[in-house]
Amino acid sequence: MTVRLRPEIAAVPPYQQGRPAPQGGFKLSSNENPFPPLPAVVEAVQAEAERVNRYPRPGAPQLKAALADEFGVDTDRVLIGDGSATLIQQLIHAVAGPGDEVIYAWRSFDAYPLFVRTGGATPIEVPVDAAHEHDLDAMAAAITERTRAVIVCSPNNPTGTIVGKEELDAFIARVPADVLIMLDEAYIEFVREPTVDGIALQRQHDNLVVLRTFSKAHGLAGLRVGYAIGHPAILRAADLCGVPLSQTALASSAAIAALENVGETFARIDVLADQRDALWQRLVDAGVPVPKPHGNFFWIPSQPGQEEQVHDILEANRIVAKVFADGTRVSVGEPEADEHILAAAIAIQAIQ
Repeated sequence: MTVRLRPEIAAVPPYQQGRPAPQGGFKLSSNENPFPPLPAVVEAVQAEAERVNRYPRPGAPQLKAALADEFGVDTDRVLIGDGSATLIQQLIHAVAGPGDEVIYAWRSFDAYPLFVRTGGATPIEVPVDAAHEHDLDAMAAAITERTRAVIVCSPNNPTGTIVGKEELDAFIARVPADVLIMLDEAYIEFVREPTVDGIALQRQHDNLVVLRTFSKAHGLAGLRVGYAIGHPAILRAADLCGVPLSQTALASSAAIAALENVGETFARIDVLADQRDALWQRLVDAGVPVPKPHGNFFWIPSQPGQEEQVHDILEANRIVAKVFADGTRVSVGEPEADEHILAAAIAIQAIQ
């Protein structure tokens, strides 16, 4: 082929989506909600399906108004996207280009380097600390005149750790006002202990944008709908970096129905959180050094070079999970999978 590709694009490895499970196995690779959609969500999607011959209204105004009312903000401080990850990409592309830098913790969401590199900017990866938490002091120290954005993921995907309010306040105070801060809260609904109120914090800092999704806790992963809350000028710039009319009417209707029935959703979240916490305690009691999880997944540390062994252990225990060089992320799924997760984690720990 003779077409010249941008070198940074040619060098970017593709994002690896969680694999499906074989017959009789458990798909715990994508942090999906194992519950079926709420009946009200199904009804909303079915009703909207009768109008799919028409384009959706630009910007999903009904969903935007519902979220603005939910969080007590003006509608121009809400941006709807086809998933919060897409909005992160749009925000990065709005502020960073060739010669610029974007800082984030590592390991964190593995799509971040993809988003940064496709925009032509340079990713700056700051290692998490020994507790698998963001090292915010090191991240602040990494800021230079080339820095255009920093990303804080809490709960952190894939390690499951959260950022405390005092440390985040101190970090934001060290970030220049012209540098964008993205607070990725894709799993915030699963947090059970006091943590950062990202929406309240955003009201105090014009350079902070909070990102959330309906894919995880609300169980709409197959419809792709997320949202950002931030300063109108920043959101307008991000919107220009997106594809017009990419937010489908099906997704918007489903998200509105989810908001209207949020009590049912949080009842399910409580079930998942109870299951998560009970299994985490069993893992710790078995000697597996799993950091306390705050999302709907576990992080099982391992060593580089052990990926093939880890895959074999997971396969033997009928589990499909997301394996990285330094650990494995396993979603909280069907309760029947818990014994398999425990057995696999103990086996992975044994090879350390």
